[in-house]
Amino acid sequence: MRGCAWPPGPGVPYPRCDPGPGGLRLPADTRAVAAIPVGVRFVFLGEPVALEVDYRTETQDLGFRGEAAGTEFVLFRGDRRVDSARARLGEGRLRLGVGEGREPVTLYLPEGMRPTVLALRPEAGEITPAPPQKRWLCYGDSIVEGWCASEPALAWPCIVSRQHDLDLINLGYAGSARGEIPSAQELAALDADLISVAHGTNCWTRTPQSADLFAAGFHAFLDLVRAGHPETPIFAVSPILRVDAESTPNGLGASLADLRAAFETVVERRQKDGDARLRLVPGRELVSEAHLSDGIHPDDEGHRQLARVLGPVLAEAIREGVTRA
Repeated sequence: MRGCAWPPGPGVPYPRCDPGPGGLRLPADTRAVAAIPVGVRFVFLGEPVALEVDYRTETQDLGFRGEAAGTEFVLFRGDRRVDSARARLGEGRLRLGVGEGREPVTLYLPEGMRPTVLALRPEAGEITPAPPQKRWLCYGDSIVEGWCASEPALAWPCIVSRQHDLDLINLGYAGSARGEIPSAQELAALDADLISVAHGTNCWTRTPQSADLFAAGFHAFLDLVRAGHPETPIFAVSPILRVDAESTPNGLGASLADLRAAFETVVERRQKDGDARLRLVPGRELVSEAHLSDGIHPDDEGHRQLARVLGPVLAEAIREGVTRA
């Protein structure tokens, strides 16, 4: 299993935040979305004819994302989608063709149905765990979580992890991810080879912040993450385009353009102060309005575009880290 950094908690087999007392300091909306196993997957090698999966799902209430939240088990070999099968509510069993090839096989889950995998059985062949990968902690909001990709495996972090052989830990929290201090402390406490931070849109209206408040909070967030990871590459991706927010002031007078400028200024100041392993990726031009499904979230092509731009720079940071070691 890949993509899960904490042990199971009560009713949450694959938590995306600390399920223990430490996680209780996070806001309730963050804890709620962290119970959805976004990015959790099984990665193995082998060429059996098929893979049989025993599972249990807990809900058919998929929320605002609808079926895009995940209703199927989907199998990729490398970056090629080879089979899928729809999950049902409760306990079930299904069979997926594995396809031919030497690339790793990745089994993605019907995340929105809150699944637990009970058993994996290869048919007419064997499977073995794939080799360890470099661990990438990917913190952000709904855009990191994968809204509005048509299925979980098509979210830009999943695409990058397949194409660049990274062990993605998806810490994208839809509707939240406002740079909370407990999240920074969780990032600081986890092992990581690479960290990305991409938030800000939920600081515009959902929990409005002024530019000064946002900047101060982001400074503190990075202070804590860097204290736990003094040499780890950190990529800071400022907010992508949001059509309704760019020039519209929130309750504290800040537009998203103001918050983006504050985000980028914080990173640039820290770079000038000597943090050579902190890198800025300006987000405004990463995705065009044509590839925003609802004016806020990228569609499938938008997620592919984010992966095309961000994947190579993240992979290069990993290679540089290996070279320096």
